Amino acid sequence: MASKFGLAGGIPERRVRPIWDAVDSRQYKAALKLCTALLAKHPTSPYVLALKGLILERMGKPDEALSVCLNAKEQLYSDNIFHFDDLTLSTLQIVFQRLERLDLATSCYEYACTKYPNNLELMMGLFNCYVREYSYVKQQQTAIKMYKTVGEERFLLWAICSIQLQVHFSIGGEKLLPLAEALLKKHITSHSLHEPEALALYISILEQQSKYDAALEVLSGDLGSLMGREEDKLRLQKKYYLANPDDWESFLHYLGCLLEHDVNLPKSRTSEHPSSLPVDSALALKTSLSDELVESRLASALSFVQKLQVNDTSDCVRGPHLASIEIERQRCRSGNPTDRKFIEALINYFHRFGHLSCAASDVEIYLHMLSSDETTELLDTISRSFDASSLSVKGLGLAITTFKVQELLGTFFSKSTTELQHIAKGMVEAFYKNLPLSRDLDPQESMHGEELLCMASSILVQLFWRTRNLGYLIEAILVLEFGLTVRKYVTLEVKNILLESALHHILPQMLNSPLLQQTADLVIEFVQFKERLQHSMQYLSVRSDSIILSLKQKAESLDEVESILENVNHGARLVELSNEDNVKRFTFNEDLQARPWWTPTTSVNFLSEPFDEGSTPACFRAKACEHKSTEKDDSKIKYAERKALLPRLVYLSMHGCASSLRETQLNGSGLDTDATEMKPLLLKYARSIGYSIDDALSVILGMSSGKKSVKDFTPDIVSWMSFAVFINAWNLWSNESVVPRADESSPSSWQIVDSLVKICVEEQLIDANRILTSPGNNIPVLVQMITEPISWHLVVIQSCVRSMAPQGKKKKKGGPSERPNVPRLQAIQRSVQCMIDTLRSVQSWLSDQMRPEEQALDILLSYLQGGNEDGPGQISCILEENSARHNPELGERIAQSLETWSSAGVVRRIVGAEKELLVELKKICDSKLKLLASVSASLSSALH
Repeated sequence: MASKFGLAGGIPERRVRPIWDAVDSRQYKAALKLCTALLAKHPTSPYVLALKGLILERMGKPDEALSVCLNAKEQLYSDNIFHFDDLTLSTLQIVFQRLERLDLATSCYEYACTKYPNNLELMMGLFNCYVREYSYVKQQQTAIKMYKTVGEERFLLWAICSIQLQVHFSIGGEKLLPLAEALLKKHITSHSLHEPEALALYISILEQQSKYDAALEVLSGDLGSLMGREEDKLRLQKKYYLANPDDWESFLHYLGCLLEHDVNLPKSRTSEHPSSLPVDSALALKTSLSDELVESRLASALSFVQKLQVNDTSDCVRGPHLASIEIERQRCRSGNPTDRKFIEALINYFHRFGHLSCAASDVEIYLHMLSSDETTELLDTISRSFDASSLSVKGLGLAITTFKVQELLGTFFSKSTTELQHIAKGMVEAFYKNLPLSRDLDPQESMHGEELLCMASSILVQLFWRTRNLGYLIEAILVLEFGLTVRKYVTLEVKNILLESALHHILPQMLNSPLLQQTADLVIEFVQFKERLQHSMQYLSVRSDSIILSLKQKAESLDEVESILENVNHGARLVELSNEDNVKRFTFNEDLQARPWWTPTTSVNFLSEPFDEGSTPACFRAKACEHKSTEKDDSKIKYAERKALLPRLVYLSMHGCASSLRETQLNGSGLDTDATEMKPLLLKYARSIGYSIDDALSVILGMSSGKKSVKDFTPDIVSWMSFAVFINAWNLWSNESVVPRADESSPSSWQIVDSLVKICVEEQLIDANRILTSPGNNIPVLVQMITEPISWHLVVIQSCVRSMAPQGKKKKKGGPSERPNVPRLQAIQRSVQCMIDTLRSVQSWLSDQMRPEEQALDILLSYLQGGNEDGPGQISCILEENSARHNPELGERIAQSLETWSSAGVVRRIVGAEKELLVELKKICDSKLKLLASVSASLSSALH
């Protein structure tokens, strides 16, 4: 090897070449003679000395060769050498290696690298020395240094290979694998990978850590193009599934890879979480494989999962058994659709896992693929697999699974009311019969068979829907209360993400109730748990609710309303959170899967609709799924946005109109600023209801004049009323005409609000039935009307009245005077009287609703005392009989719990809760009427 500029080891190449030619032709004596002559001219040349040592070693003179090379090494270390080249070092390395003195060669390279730390050729030579010595740590360190020096991928790979050697040959070396992975990840981020060998090494590192999912993710990404072999992906899929046999997503990927088709794991339409769904959506396009090859590969997959089934005999790992069902389903799709292996796989699954509470939901998607005959066969097979007369946890589990399968398939909807009543009765009896199985359970553990009570209650709700007989709904409550009596809970603490996902069961109803303090306590708890919910749509919504609740509670005190708004930056932060860019980042975390069938979302309740006798279970299921799939659409977002605007609109309304009653104003600039901000907020508010502001104005004008029916706008009627209140406030101090008036006889904005409030409230009172016997009554909407739009209107009125009070010192004689705006004061007085009349009509209605407790109790209990065997009352009798029976098999704890049970006691609590609701609403009305009386007196004084 020649150095640059025609030099070899600092010697002209023409002098060295004859020596090498002689060595290559094995003329060692001639080579030694030439080398000795050259050494005479360059006696201290390390390169010539190393060359002489090489010749002597080839001549079989190891001792002389070692002596000469040691001399060369000393010359290298001397201060007279100003240049190191790889040719000299590599020649010495050859001799030392043949003399089995690798340490001497390594020390030469180490010294050279110390003198010239950034010389890549020297570092590569040192790396090779460490390789020959099996010094894995040092070769790793050297490779890392080269990589840091020039940033080339090959040197990083050398370092990673060195780490792998340490893992393989050193105790505890596997701890270095995360380091290797981190180094590669960092390089990929900055430079990607360019060679197949590099990707293979990365995959190997991940495999050694059993990170098969990460390896598969890499192969599925952009880097996967470096490794085009499907066999490699399939091998990894199989390894990962073997290590995680209960990972359903892993199996789907494995199956998709086996059939050479990319699989994107499908998700349930009503859930954000992967579910045990088949791969129809992912394999909708036919695979390019022949039918014979597909069958062969499916047979191979089946054999593989069957081995996994044999290896695990516990009830914990269900994945391989579900995999068998999916494989047989794929066979049906590609082969014989009449093949019974699919139904047999399902039956085998229920034989193995049918007693588990998750058995039915595990295979729900497959159940919907069965024909009616196959469903009957499956249910008969499960029913025959246990003895209903004996007490066992496994038998009870199988019985529950039988009912769950029917519930999931919707077969209960096709049964007669008599059959449903018989089924519900059987469920309650089965629960009590199997209570002894739970006698030794911890009080906080789930009772064996408690699902039976939930399903029985669900059937009773369906019976109420069909017959409108209130007794069935009361019995549904009694059944659940009976279960709660048996299983005594401590105060339920819902923490962390459960508060986020389950709040939709409770909060919407509480927000529309007059129980403002209890609702505020719940909302405050949710808002406090905000650190992990900054991107949650529920957080935005409930944060708005917390402020709105506070405003509702303090609406009769203007000072307290101002204090609340001041503490939240006058609602400006909520407006900022609700802008379009922020809302796009929000997520919905509600668990809609946990909702009852009759109310698939918070805004839908099938019980308010007539029961459709001709509706099939499939149609009903599709309808529920459609509601759930659209629950998180634009309307939900718009509702949250609308609530977020309310506090700011309330603030601007009260702040802007405060000076509007004075004919002389010292400075109107502040009002102009508020008007400028108010308009875009009202535009946004109108859009959130689905209208432009002009169309929205047309709607409130139409409803207030009776030209448009209030019922046509019922879902958002409270929002329409609030919109009218804010339009009136804006109209009071805006320089532009907000409400168009054709002439003096046209209604003013005050009159529009008065008329709309009166019409909307009267509509609710006319349509309202007896609360006690009318589930789904008008109370929630009535509460919203009184505590929101009427409250906001009262805040505006209070602001106007307060502005009449003398402020500061009296003006100097002859100065401009502030005189009340009489026409507006008269408009306010008429509005106050309208609010008084409206609230008094509500009070009168509430008084009519209130009954003595015993009378109300008798009315509800009468629904449970029918003599007809097909009507309600049978299940309540069973509950009474079982609670009164002293059964020693139940154990002391359960027996003591049942001693306190009575249907009358539960119904009395229902009556008490309803009375509390009415009383609280009446208190709210009383408080507002008291305020209005005071305001009316102030207005009368100002006008006279």
